[in-house]
Amino acid sequence: MPRPLIATIDIAALRSNLALAKARAPHSRTWAVVKANAYGHGLERGMRGFAAADGLGLIELDAAARLRELGWKKRILLLEGFFDASDPQLLAEHQLDTVIHCEEQLLMLEQARLQTKIDVHLKLNSGMNRLGFTPAKYRAAYERLRAIPAVDHISFVTHFANAEDPDNPVLPVQEQLRRFREATRDLPGEQSMANSATDLLHPGSAADWIRPGIMLYGATPGGQSAEQFGLRPAMSLNSEIIGVQHIVAGDAVGYGSAFVATGPMTIGVVACGYADGYPRHAPSGTPVIVDGVKTRMVGRVSMDMITVDLTPVAKPCVGSKVTLWGAGLPIDEVANAAGTVGYELMCGLASRVKVVEVS
Repeated sequence: MPRPLIATIDIAALRSNLALAKARAPHSRTWAVVKANAYGHGLERGMRGFAAADGLGLIELDAAARLRELGWKKRILLLEGFFDASDPQLLAEHQLDTVIHCEEQLLMLEQARLQTKIDVHLKLNSGMNRLGFTPAKYRAAYERLRAIPAVDHISFVTHFANAEDPDNPVLPVQEQLRRFREATRDLPGEQSMANSATDLLHPGSAADWIRPGIMLYGATPGGQSAEQFGLRPAMSLNSEIIGVQHIVAGDAVGYGSAFVATGPMTIGVVACGYADGYPRHAPSGTPVIVDGVKTRMVGRVSMDMITVDLTPVAKPCVGSKVTLWGAGLPIDEVANAAGTVGYELMCGLASRVKVVEVS
């Protein structure tokens, strides 16, 4: 029998979350973001789950080509643009949209001499200071794009640093909006600003296109819980108890003897560890569900196993069912306990974990 660790991907949940994203921006079209192997859910599953999207967004050129091979006919947007002078030919070949965010990309596109027109999305650095042209250089970049014969439509994009924190004292959403609107004033073309947090918390900023990511997979960027937003978990990680130990006060558990019992306890060993994508830095107290009872992890996460407190569970045994995240235990709750974000847990799912899907 295979190891009893299974990730279940719910295609219906992907569809439901996309429908919610679209409903919150009813006058916008939607780029469904499927980068990082659809946030660990699988590129082909993401394509099927987001069939109702107007386009798919990602950063990997080879994955974009794969989407075409899989039969995706609608638009595909490369969110970081391209990286090599040979790439524009591939964009034209696969009919890909591309972000343009720097002088080097502009120059490569000018020198490409493409025979097929492509659509480009000119990125403004509105304050996040990662990618994009500054407001002072934005219109000059636009004029250069407009002069390239192979450039068809030009759209305008930016990315919010703090959409889940609207009152951020360093860079509030409204300031980034102001900079974007000023930089694009009177320029003809579609606009795209809204990520998941913007779609959920700032519906007035939706513009022509939205770019939801984490919300599509049933986790929240912040503001409220995923359940409060009406999102459904698309990934569940489940395992079983593979060993049981009965310990007394003073007994320690796991590497480093980091957890020491203060009284009698029943300890369960779960078939899941950091080599499977469970966060190694998760501390004692990180929530887990065993046979429907919410309990806690104790001791250090090891490569293939974690240890959990079975004391609250009525009749624990080898084979008891374990939920590490998913239905009944939001991935964000586990991530928060581990000092990280749900994005990392999804994307970190290891290839050795068996994946099944339901619809």
